[in-house]
Amino acid sequence: MVSHPERIVSIEPIALTSLAEEVFVKLVQVITSGAYSPGQRLSESELARQLGISRGPLREALGRLEGRLVTRTPRIGIRVIDFRAEEVSQLFLVREALEGMAARLAAEHMAACEIESLRAMLNEHGRQPDVSAGAAYHQGVGDDDFHFAIIKGARCEHLEKLLLDEVYYQLRLHRLRSSTEPGRAQAAFGEHREILDALVSRNPDAAEGCMRRHIRNARLNALISLERLAKNTSHQRRQA
Repeated sequence: MVSHPERIVSIEPIALTSLAEEVFVKLVQVITSGAYSPGQRLSESELARQLGISRGPLREALGRLEGRLVTRTPRIGIRVIDFRAEEVSQLFLVREALEGMAARLAAEHMAACEIESLRAMLNEHGRQPDVSAGAAYHQGVGDDDFHFAIIKGARCEHLEKLLLDEVYYQLRLHRLRSSTEPGRAQAAFGEHREILDALVSRNPDAAEGCMRRHIRNARLNALISLERLAKNTSHQRRQA
């Protein structure tokens, strides 16, 4: 009897991780859109039902969000992360320093094609009805995010890790809310245009200065928004 060597068959694994990635992106979009209130409890069973998936990929996605956009407490479960005003202020101060440097480096290292993509992105943002109406400024996740593109264009791995691993997700939670303050959406869009002009002219000083000013304004609006939210919540509790 002749023995034959075993054939090694390559089998593509089930794309569970890609499903978890889709769930992760979806949850980031939903949570940062303000659909849930800060501190609100999230039901795994309800989320799984709404997304039409099992709890496996959902739990994997929620695990990635812990410490970023959600917190897990024993015997209580998962809640949307909640920040005090002082924590939000400190978060924006860190962002101002880091993203200011990212803009400076991007002015030096960003490829011309990347800057043109950034211009096209802003043109697309400018066509948003909410921006022109001054109601809000919506940005996508990842490559459809103006700040994300600049951080990537800085070509600094350590800076990228600091900004995109934790700070990025937490700030998205406040960014849309603060953009709904009267006049902020159009002002923020104009500030993005100024940053783009500095990148086009390859002026590191101007790029950093424009980015710092933009984030400083965003911080002030985020604090105003938080104060308004706190007052509304207090009023609703008194009415209940």
